[in-house]
Amino acid sequence: MTEDLVKLTMGCLLHDIGKVAYRSGDGRNHSRSGYDYLKNEVGIEEEKVLHCILYHHGCNLKQAEVDGDDYAYLSYFADNIAAAADRREALEGEPGFDKIVPLASVFNILNGNHGKMHYKGQVLDGSHSINNPTEEPVMLTDTFYLQILRNVTEHLKGIRWTEEYMNSLLTILEGNLSYVPSSTSRKELTDISLYDHLKMTAAVGGCVKLYLDENRETNYRKCLFEESKKAYDTKMFLLYSMDITGIQNFIYSIGSKGALKGLRARSFYLEILMEHVIDELLEKVSLSRANLIYSGGGHCYLLLPNTEQVKMILEEQEKAVKQWLLEQFGTTLFLAGGYAACSANDLKNEPEGSYSSLYHQISGIIINKKSHRYEAEELIRLNRKSRKGERECEICHKMEQLNDRKICSLCAALEDMAGSILYEKFFTVMEGKSEKGLPLPGGKYLIAEKKEALMGHMKEEAYVRCYSKNEMYTGYHMTTKLWIGDYSTGVTFDEFAKEAEGIERIGILRADVDNLGTTFVSGFQRTNEKDRYVTLTRTATLSRQMSLFFKCYINQILEKGENDFLGTNGKRNITIVYSGGDDLFFVGSWNEIIEAFIDLKQKLETFCQNTVTISGGVGIYRSGYPINIMAKEVAALEDLSKSVPGKNAITLFDGNGTYSWDRFLNQVIGEKYRAIADYFESTNNHGNAFLYHLLELIQNTSEKINIARYVYLLSRMEPERSASKEQQKAYQLFSRKMFGWKDREEDRQELATAICLYVYRKREKGEEA
Repeated sequence: MTEDLVKLTMGCLLHDIGKVAYRSGDGRNHSRSGYDYLKNEVGIEEEKVLHCILYHHGCNLKQAEVDGDDYAYLSYFADNIAAAADRREALEGEPGFDKIVPLASVFNILNGNHGKMHYKGQVLDGSHSINNPTEEPVMLTDTFYLQILRNVTEHLKGIRWTEEYMNSLLTILEGNLSYVPSSTSRKELTDISLYDHLKMTAAVGGCVKLYLDENRETNYRKCLFEESKKAYDTKMFLLYSMDITGIQNFIYSIGSKGALKGLRARSFYLEILMEHVIDELLEKVSLSRANLIYSGGGHCYLLLPNTEQVKMILEEQEKAVKQWLLEQFGTTLFLAGGYAACSANDLKNEPEGSYSSLYHQISGIIINKKSHRYEAEELIRLNRKSRKGERECEICHKMEQLNDRKICSLCAALEDMAGSILYEKFFTVMEGKSEKGLPLPGGKYLIAEKKEALMGHMKEEAYVRCYSKNEMYTGYHMTTKLWIGDYSTGVTFDEFAKEAEGIERIGILRADVDNLGTTFVSGFQRTNEKDRYVTLTRTATLSRQMSLFFKCYINQILEKGENDFLGTNGKRNITIVYSGGDDLFFVGSWNEIIEAFIDLKQKLETFCQNTVTISGGVGIYRSGYPINIMAKEVAALEDLSKSVPGKNAITLFDGNGTYSWDRFLNQVIGEKYRAIADYFESTNNHGNAFLYHLLELIQNTSEKINIARYVYLLSRMEPERSASKEQQKAYQLFSRKMFGWKDREEDRQELATAICLYVYRKREKGEEA
């Protein structure tokens, strides 16, 4: 980034910081409050930055004695675009402002919801419990804002206004302003945080400057202030997306030795690879991570300037990364990108439908590239590649020169780094090549290290950047913080099997949020209403909240497991293989996988106010079963859940265990499993043999059950005449329930699943299935 662009971006990121000062007790106009605060308290002397704060409102700018190329015009225009995308009138709004109003939930208006929930005021650092939306009264007092201001001041004083501190500034603002509302107008929705507003303003401001620079326009006053209507219709922006395919095939290409660590290492490597590609692109187009709208699960969206230079860079980078992936992984991994040119009005969804059409346009481009992956010369070069001295890697099966472990250099590096990838906090990108490091596009490599080693590498010329997991750091050239679902309690599948309740088996969970792509594009649309809530800012806010849940709060959910119907709660015996913005893959003790999935589903409902649902499949396996086959089989179970009308479903074990969540929790668990558990655990008169026979009887009929056989099995359970009245009463109640469930196929299916869950839980260790 050029020095001027750094100053503009930082000015836009701080343009509304005066709102915090105003709400903490400074009763002056927030532009003046912010200007004085940054100049006198923080010590900023750079006029270009300070003007972005003092004159970002038209009424102030009109009277200001500034040059026509002053950056105040850029921050003014960018703020107006971001604010126009933020601010939408509430259905029951009232005139005036109220500085104690809390941040409203963006889920209030998602997928047809009409909620009235908001958040408690707090900082965001990953250590607090989940900040769920609530209807309880919340007031953001002067004291709260004063503490936020102190936090910000403490960190800003250690920052220099150069590119090397850009990530620090973003981290400071995210941590302190994520639960501070941008607007406190009583007649508007207050569901956009001040952090999201500042970040979007910076993204827009950088794009506008680069667009005007290429068009040799320096009279910002004329084109952005005096002729703003024309500027709003000018297609200054590109909404750009990248998508990596083949992720699952790459992740599951592992050996049997250290399979669990290998899974997690490969998954995390691809996460970093995507972030690296994003950062390389942002550097080439002279922008910061303020322009990153969303990243997760091998997908991303960025807001970029609509310039010929940027288009050329996009084409060159996509081609270079595609070639690098081909050389490193053959045809396993593929990257496709696409963009749509748009105006400020498009980002506000004016005219109606223009915003969602951008996503459809981009999606069509990416789909087309995926169906026509390689040019003829690429295929010829791939087929003519020399194989001299090469053998097939025992892990990934790529043809390459192998080491003494009979594996390729990439698989060796992944094996060597597997433990570090799981447990280290810092991941450094360096220029050049390394036998121990993991290769990255652009002649870079990745190493995992401790903070002390990182500080040493930062002084080296080969240092590029660093990523940190789930912790916020600030300082010179400091890290880019990534929320990562990295919860793990086991090292091997065998350990999980031995820790399981009852039968020694592992569980595999694959799940994802239902229709999340559609929700991002059209979740804020309203039937019979104008799509006034459909804007880029709300998409960015929604995506950040979903990433926060699946990449940060997911660790807490597993740490504090609550459901215990299968015998355990508290710290889950589970490892996250991956957990992105829309999908997840867990491995763990079989019973805890099921309980954790219920925890996750219920926590997601609370977090998202029942506006989104999740579906998935759970398979139970011996620990030595091949992971790639497990993954495919559980993917098929997940597909069965997705085939349920309305989705929102779970599939257990096989194709006979597919249920909507309500049916599973109420009929399978709440009714039938509970009836079995209550009776058997209160009487202690029967082992599992009865349930095995009953299960066999239920599963061997497709229409009508053998009633005589069924009655005979129930009668054998009847207590002796000498039994207590309580035992006899318990039997009568249990047998009536069991007899009543014999006729309907749905009841028999639910009963079969409940029996399986109970006998698996009560199976003696070492007993075969």
